[in-house]
Amino acid sequence: MNNAEDRSAGERETSRRSFLASCSGMGLARRARGSEPPAPNLLVLLTDQQHAGMMSCTGNRWLKTPAMDRLAASGTRFELAYSANPVCVPARTSMMTGRYPGFFGFDSNAAPKRAPQERDLNSAMGNVFRAAGYRTVYGGKTHWPRPMNPESIGFEVLTADERDGLADRCAGFLAEKQDRPFLLVASFINPHDICYMAIDAYTQANRLPVMYPNSTVERQRVAEAQGWPAGVSRQEFFARLCPPLPANHGPTSDEPAALGRFEGFRGWVRRHWNEEQWRLHRWAYSRLTERVDAEIGRVLEALRRTGQERNTVVVFTSDHGDLDSAHGFEHKSLPYEEAARVPFLVSRPGHIPSGKVDRRRLVSAGVDLLPTLCDFAGIEPPAGLPGRSVRSLASGRVPADWRRDLLIEFTGGRCLRSSRYKYAVWEGGQPGEMLIDMEKDPGEMTNLAGHPAAAPILADHRRRLKLYPKG
Repeated sequence: MNNAEDRSAGERETSRRSFLASCSGMGLARRARGSEPPAPNLLVLLTDQQHAGMMSCTGNRWLKTPAMDRLAASGTRFELAYSANPVCVPARTSMMTGRYPGFFGFDSNAAPKRAPQERDLNSAMGNVFRAAGYRTVYGGKTHWPRPMNPESIGFEVLTADERDGLADRCAGFLAEKQDRPFLLVASFINPHDICYMAIDAYTQANRLPVMYPNSTVERQRVAEAQGWPAGVSRQEFFARLCPPLPANHGPTSDEPAALGRFEGFRGWVRRHWNEEQWRLHRWAYSRLTERVDAEIGRVLEALRRTGQERNTVVVFTSDHGDLDSAHGFEHKSLPYEEAARVPFLVSRPGHIPSGKVDRRRLVSAGVDLLPTLCDFAGIEPPAGLPGRSVRSLASGRVPADWRRDLLIEFTGGRCLRSSRYKYAVWEGGQPGEMLIDMEKDPGEMTNLAGHPAAAPILADHRRRLKLYPKG
């Protein structure tokens, strides 16, 4: 490294330290002087591709998720929590930076138009909490755009394992004696393995090369998930055990043209899969969710065993959902509920009411996560973030000015979720609009955008969406 590079690196480090000192809010220092209670530990549990209905505590009888259910029973579950963008890289970038993906100019897993800059990394989750005196640790899946990585956003790496190894390492970490509060993020991969079911069905049927040929473990797990109990015949399995097709398996009336233009495996399975194939996909998705629930259960048991439950705020959520055969789709990236709505649970026994379900307030699992963690820790969040803390909601105190609508970005467009309606607009080369009455039509089967009687509502939602800046 030459002298110029040395100076540049030094200047960047000075800038980073200066920013972090200003954004920390001296939260832990105030607590150390005795003016505030001790700072709580923070445990963030993430899954990948789990929609909000994939927990047995929601009434889904086709799977059992005892760990997630216990977490919901010990805290608050938010029914109307949405991904910032229902696809991996944008959603995960939002969670770590507190920004909408549009701030970086991207809406898919493709590289962003504006890569995260130094100031974005400085104000990312790990750096904010490290500056405030927390030990910040990250394990599991990342999937962020360059130059984001655990170290650049302020975390030490616990493990890159996304499965059982992550659960074991988290348990080991929780057993360590800590000299300061910690922020531990555990990012599990499942039920994301479900992706390979449709991908492989498409390539095999069309005699195409294998996609993602190195994904051996993923294919092994999804193959295991498709099996059914020994001694059960195929007829009995589909008659008694396998989930039925959902009521909204069919297409939305007057669906936007973009939804009929999917090529590759997504378009192929929508056209060619029969009822049994779709139902087997739903069965496998449930089994993969149960697998990750067991891994999460081991982390929560370690937290209980080490006596840290009452001083640890636990937040559980997912980056996005899976369409789970709704409207003839699997995978994600669309503004439908199954892709966009995710679990969001907040728990701290003795501090947050037990077993509470908030069915009305709109929450973003992306932009609200960082402000929420800061609020619980007594840290000022970085300035200018669009999200809000849900701490008051989780504690049973509803602010009078809680948001009336919420932005959801998606590949090719943007969506506004209001208290009753969902309005989505596809932009660019594939224009189209969709307006759904979520109160009367929770399955999103009727597009009201072309109905004359809905014209005033459509105009109002167009106007409200424009109030959210692009980028």
